[in-house]
Amino acid sequence: MTTKTTTGVEMLDAIRTAITRYVVMPNQATTDAVTLWIAATHAQPAWAHAPRLVIRGPERRCGKSRLLDVVEALSHDPLLTVNASAAAVYRSVTVDPPVILVDEADTIFGPKAEGNEDLRGLLNAGHQRNRPAVRYDASTNSVQHLETFAMAALAGIGQMPDTIEDRAIIVRMRRRAPGEKVDTFRYKRDRQPLRAFATKLTKWLRVDLKALERIEPDMPIEDRAADTWEPLVIVADYAGGDWPDRARNAAKGLTEQAASDSQISDRVRLLADCRKAFGVDTALSTATLLDRLKSEPEAPWSEYGPAGLTAMRLGNILREYEIRSGNIRFSDGVQAKGYQRVDFTDAWNRYCPRPLKAIDGPESGANKANLTGQAVPVVPATSVQVNAGTP
Repeated sequence: MTTKTTTGVEMLDAIRTAITRYVVMPNQATTDAVTLWIAATHAQPAWAHAPRLVIRGPERRCGKSRLLDVVEALSHDPLLTVNASAAAVYRSVTVDPPVILVDEADTIFGPKAEGNEDLRGLLNAGHQRNRPAVRYDASTNSVQHLETFAMAALAGIGQMPDTIEDRAIIVRMRRRAPGEKVDTFRYKRDRQPLRAFATKLTKWLRVDLKALERIEPDMPIEDRAADTWEPLVIVADYAGGDWPDRARNAAKGLTEQAASDSQISDRVRLLADCRKAFGVDTALSTATLLDRLKSEPEAPWSEYGPAGLTAMRLGNILREYEIRSGNIRFSDGVQAKGYQRVDFTDAWNRYCPRPLKAIDGPESGANKANLTGQAVPVVPATSVQVNAGTP
């Protein structure tokens, strides 16, 4: 094992030890992910994307703020806030940015959070390079381009907006069970030793920033999830040992969990519910399709507007997926406006290729005898030490 590999493994192991000393984490994969995220903050200039870290729990006292304390102490140039103005944060983000950490994130995203559109815009845009905020400065009669690229961690109760969680590693905290013990974190006693170790992390990773920038790792996931996890996987590969496998296992497992737990948009839900409503039928009248959609007790369509989902609203949504109604003659001789199953196939394959849990159930074949055409079969879903004082 080379000196660099040994040092890297010891560095990451030490971060992991520090986290688990003060926080009861939900599982090993999440602990590995937070470890790698912290390390990645020390090489931000090398990354094409700045992953977010969302730390959330269902209730208070789930360890969210304590984990944020540890993340803050170990990250590169942390900027911790619970209530910062957008102007202050924008002017803090430079070419070599701080790590933005927000506790009580409902002050930005919650229902009572008004006037924070600029800050939300920074957190959304700053995931990717070359997404500056453009402002006009009347005092100098000039246009300013403000940097937005910066890694950010946000802690709060409940889910964050989709635009944030889609760019984030999600940490689902939970309240400690009886018998789960951790050391108490004291700011004056414990933070300084962790900050000293953060300096070592910076020196370790910044020696080879250009090399880190050139690495294109094999990723077990795709699209935006791959962009988000890439800096973490690069750090793991750079460290060596068993960390490359741990990083990819965490990336795959947590991404799959996020996909299964995420709140899908109303549009995608409508597509999935239309698949269920069609069952094995090849065509449905608009009226029949609406009746089946609104008859599902757990679906939102009966309350989608004052009178529930209407034919016009249905048509407007489906038109975005290039699905349009037409005149269809049914087997009983009646001609009516309706939809052909074949027109949904491409959208189903692209946006909801598998039945969505809690939405799709057993396919319904109701009123099959009233419709023309052949039944289409339904495809099933298919060691370095961090000494932080004595507690």
